[in-house]
Amino acid sequence: MATYTLPELPYDYAALEPVISPQIVELHHDKHHAAYVKGANDTLEQLEEARDKGAWGAVNGLQKNLAFHLSGHILHSVYWHNMTGDGGGEPLAADGVGELADAIAESFGSYAGFKSQLTKAAATTQGSGWGVLAYEPVSGRLIVEQVYDHQGNVGQGSVPVLVFDAWEHAFYLQYKNQKVDFIEAMWRVVNWQDVAKRYAAAKERADVLLLAP
Repeated sequence: MATYTLPELPYDYAALEPVISPQIVELHHDKHHAAYVKGANDTLEQLEEARDKGAWGAVNGLQKNLAFHLSGHILHSVYWHNMTGDGGGEPLAADGVGELADAIAESFGSYAGFKSQLTKAAATTQGSGWGVLAYEPVSGRLIVEQVYDHQGNVGQGSVPVLVFDAWEHAFYLQYKNQKVDFIEAMWRVVNWQDVAKRYAAAKERADVLLLAP
């Protein structure tokens, strides 16, 4: 039985128009995300075979593949729920996300400062990667991470709560080579309710994420 499965989209392919076209959503989810799920499961099988045979010549490549595919699966699973056709705007207490709004202001000085940093981090990622807002449990604050591929340049223990996919497959059919335009448009579909729930859950679990106080 497969360890990882492709989650269903929480909306139909056209739900994020005009920011993201139905063609991109379908291709991105059904092909690209599915490939990361398959890659993670295949790599686990290969590692099991290596253990059974005691054949470790390929262990470095297998461990790298597992990190790549598993992280790709996890980030995409967050990505789909981070978006909604009714999203966008600024997180406000009036919308029930005041705790998140306060944390953003405390961690970045202002919402405008946070938005600018995450936009730049995502839009200037070299090659393929992500811009990520994460809860960092050691300091108890929010940080922005610029993730290379799916797994590189990440603070260990940090929990992603909002992710912007800056891989070309996320936007090229619609935005061509204008990554910046895509990232700017992404703010119009951010699901702040989902982000707030992830932030609250990460805070509640902070004490079990760390091995020492």
